[in-house]
Amino acid sequence: MIQNIRSRGAEFQKFQVLKTNRNKRHRYREFFVEGVRNLNQAVENGWEVSSLLFPSDRKLSGWAEAMLSSVNTQVNYRMPGQLLDELSGKEDGSELMAVVKMRTGGLSRLDKPACPLWVLFDRPSNRGNLGTLLRSCDGFGAHGLILTGHGVDLYDPEVVTASMGSFFRVPAFQEENTEVQKFIAAMRQEYPGFRILGTTAHQEFPVFREDLRGPVLLMLGNETEGLSYGFKQSCDRLVTIPMAAGSSASSFNVACAGTVLLYEAMRQRESPKV
Repeated sequence: MIQNIRSRGAEFQKFQVLKTNRNKRHRYREFFVEGVRNLNQAVENGWEVSSLLFPSDRKLSGWAEAMLSSVNTQVNYRMPGQLLDELSGKEDGSELMAVVKMRTGGLSRLDKPACPLWVLFDRPSNRGNLGTLLRSCDGFGAHGLILTGHGVDLYDPEVVTASMGSFFRVPAFQEENTEVQKFIAAMRQEYPGFRILGTTAHQEFPVFREDLRGPVLLMLGNETEGLSYGFKQSCDRLVTIPMAAGSSASSFNVACAGTVLLYEAMRQRESPKV
């Protein structure tokens, strides 16, 4: 079904709310998506698309036409290009945007392979960092990302855009600290040798000396304050990324640090044991 939008009425305002209002986004259980790669990954990975939005006064590409004809939606919305541009977060606008359903369930839906590599991000405060970390989790084979505490919304459009499609490939969940602690206790029982490694900017144990081949949860702290006390207490070890002697930098950006740690985990896991 196609519904025409000709003004900034109720439906148009709902789309604006999905982009800008965290509370209402979660009340509707829907979020806003744009970008070819993000839309392709949402469809390819089986996310439920509620609606596609497209212009009434512009010629669509073959890709957009194919999406409109093949993606099963509840209703699609056709509107003047000017209104579509107002919704877009891009300077040159998007020819196709989507409203996608949030997935239900929490840590019970986290992938649990034989040798898991999970990441926890405590109180993320920057949307770009979270999106970048999702890309790194995807690129280096992490089995899931857990977000804790009061921080940026996982479903914020800027997070989704920054992930460059990886948002739809990496199982990611926002959870209360108490639920995370229950999860940790359960995983210690389920996986012999399960390790929790926290990160710190202080000169602690170098990460390349830590064995990351076994079941592991990497904990990354808030950009300003680091890991909370409770999560530090849960760690088996605090690790650091050694920096060049004489460097004026005291620490890495949290997304960069997470990327380095994930690369080291992948490198170890793909290298033969000596």
